[in-house]
Amino acid sequence: MKRFLLTGMMVIMGLSYAKSEDNTFTYSAREWRKIANNSPEEFFKTAEAKEYAENVLLYQRNVGGWPKNMPMHKPLSKEEVDLLISQKDIDSDCTTDNNATISEMKYLSGMYKETRDRRYKTAFNNGMRYILSGQYDNGGWPQFWPNPKGYQVHITFNDDSMMNIMKLLDEYSKDKSEYSHIREKELITVSRKAHEKGLKAILKCQYVKNGRKTIWPQQCDKNNYQPEKARSYELPSLSPQESTKIIKHLMSVKNPSEEIKQSVVSAMEWLEEYKLTGIRFEWFRDKYEEYDRHVVADPDAEPLWARYYDLDTDKPYFCGRDGVKKNSVAEIERERRVGYGWYTDQPRELFETYAEWKKEHIK
Repeated sequence: MKRFLLTGMMVIMGLSYAKSEDNTFTYSAREWRKIANNSPEEFFKTAEAKEYAENVLLYQRNVGGWPKNMPMHKPLSKEEVDLLISQKDIDSDCTTDNNATISEMKYLSGMYKETRDRRYKTAFNNGMRYILSGQYDNGGWPQFWPNPKGYQVHITFNDDSMMNIMKLLDEYSKDKSEYSHIREKELITVSRKAHEKGLKAILKCQYVKNGRKTIWPQQCDKNNYQPEKARSYELPSLSPQESTKIIKHLMSVKNPSEEIKQSVVSAMEWLEEYKLTGIRFEWFRDKYEEYDRHVVADPDAEPLWARYYDLDTDKPYFCGRDGVKKNSVAEIERERRVGYGWYTDQPRELFETYAEWKKEHIK
């Protein structure tokens, strides 16, 4: 591995690696996702890109999916290569959580476009078959498959898991898209139908309170579409962050149905009504010189939304690992306060697009 050349290339791409105390580079899953999803076309022509691609092929399970949080740009020893080969039949860790599988497919698409190495195309479309195999009959996807456990069985919007799938399917089914060069003909129609089924599931998962459509939970029951719990601090609730990509995708649908129009309008009205103004959520050092976060009053601050809103009261709440709702982020333990995204500004990006969409579709 050419460390100097690698580092220089990553700086050009706007990416970086952290040096440890022994002056070596560390490799994180977050850095890999940046490489997989944000690399320019020129990068895929490099020797480094090909080295990464070999790792991506090794990490792919025989079922077609990939495990999450793997630094696939990290050089592998012979022992690590042998271990990955021996693990090919494992399927319990395959997922689309944390951008897994989708990121690897995007990277292989870029590699195939530049090299025309058919191994990349085969691996990409095996990934597509994996994606299609996970869809429930009602149109939703679990967080892990083919062997989900516990809350993994729920229809999962958390961290955009299902919406990343929907975007992939939508692009794959189009004649002109970033995936048009790598598609297999037999999968195009199947992908289009899977996307249509996914839209129906999304509409059914939108939470309705007293006859009014609101926004979406992080995860829903795969049978009755009601909000469900995941981890101890991820209680059934309304989630503006996950709803952002859902709304954005619904607004991208050409010739939207009346149901989709109503869904978008209701969700945007809810976001407007429950935005939080006059506050910032910022980092600081406490008296022990430890990093912490707190809410600060600021009349000029841009709007924020809480990560969670109570299903009954529509009020923001915060939750530690004890699973008990609190009224402020200051009331939960520091580990969760700094280790989770309790506020989000993501819905802001929707309003300009929504204004144009509304002019076109709402009479």
